[in-house]
Amino acid sequence: MNDALRPEDFIEPNCPLCPSPYYSDEPRTSIDVGRMLEKLDSYLDKNDTVSARRHLEYWLAEAEHCGDFRGKLTVLNEIMGLHRKAGRREEAVSSAEKALALVESAGLENTVSAATTYLNAATVYKAFGAAEKAIPLYLSAQKIYESELEEDDPRRGGLYNNMALAYVDLGNFSEADKLYHRALSVMSRAKYGELEQAVTLLNMANAAENERGLLAAEETISGLVSRAEELLDSPGLPRNGYYAFVCEKCAPTFGYYGYFLFQKELERRAKEIYERA
Repeated sequence: MNDALRPEDFIEPNCPLCPSPYYSDEPRTSIDVGRMLEKLDSYLDKNDTVSARRHLEYWLAEAEHCGDFRGKLTVLNEIMGLHRKAGRREEAVSSAEKALALVESAGLENTVSAATTYLNAATVYKAFGAAEKAIPLYLSAQKIYESELEEDDPRRGGLYNNMALAYVDLGNFSEADKLYHRALSVMSRAKYGELEQAVTLLNMANAAENERGLLAAEETISGLVSRAEELLDSPGLPRNGYYAFVCEKCAPTFGYYGYFLFQKELERRAKEIYERA
């Protein structure tokens, strides 16, 4: 019988989440992105944004320690999104600028990873009132996505939807409408694309009001909002954390257009999902 002590008998784990959790003479050169994202999703499914932020800050430090540029870029993209959704302008913009600088310094400018970074950074700028700064980044992302991704790739649908929002802010409604319809076309072929289609339809309703006024666009808005309601009620949609997030995101718009009962129902669904996670 071998009674020799093993490292785990007397050394605290260096990183319990890592494939090799104990200290090793072999330096790590990359972080486990899949594991990082899986744990992040578990926090977001519970709407635990405090733990999600702490988790991402830890992995950002790990990626920097390893010199893992791609891992660091992935973490920064998640961080800027988390800050954007929480309304933390300074932190979101700072993360976006760091990610953009990393793309350039690492020579990743023409990759899909770069395009995703351009998209996320642009969405940060748009969210905090700088749509004119967002458009060039969206165009850079569009060029790469349309070159590298299949026509029905959901990432293209997300790009078109967010890009359209920026054009609405700038008053270019015709370009926004084209992009919204392209987003709907892409997401109509995506698995569980009903959620993104619903978001796009509500965005189109807002655009119609901004362009023509509430009374003049009333019929158009009613049709768009009703279609969005049907999509969110689609059978077979997983009632998970992302569904809850979309419900929360869409609920105020339904209430604004007079769909008060459905607003309450979406809020109830989101709360129920978060509580059971």
